[in-house]
Amino acid sequence: MATSSSFTTSQEDLTKGKGLEHNGGKAKQAADKAKEIAGNVAEKAKDAASTLGQKAEDATHAVGSGMQSLAGTMRDKLPQSGPIGAATSTLASGLENTGRYLQEEGLKGVGEDMTNLIRRNPLPAMFLGIGLGFILARALSRS
Repeated sequence: MATSSSFTTSQEDLTKGKGLEHNGGKAKQAADKAKEIAGNVAEKAKDAASTLGQKAEDATHAVGSGMQSLAGTMRDKLPQSGPIGAATSTLASGLENTGRYLQEEGLKGVGEDMTNLIRRNPLPAMFLGIGLGFILARALSRS
């Protein structure tokens, strides 16, 4: 009988709100801890994305520099006269211009330029995307 009486008392205390402070405190602590962990995870993800973005930007600049260097090497090593010389000069100029563009603009600039190009020419961009998707699907389905 004593067990039934203590159970009834505990149940009455819970009904009246006693003991909820204790349980509510633990729930609040758990919620606070979950928020803290989520905040830490979000901060680490933000840091990782920032680091990855910076590495991609650095790689873009390095590719641009390499393209300019290759253009200089082509001008030094390949013939400068005749039809081959004309092709060499044109290719080297293209590499230099592209390399300079990559170094100055980086990935952000390339993305903005692509966005503007697609906005100015939506139908050709859509058809190009469909075509590339079709070619990619065919290539992957053969594998």
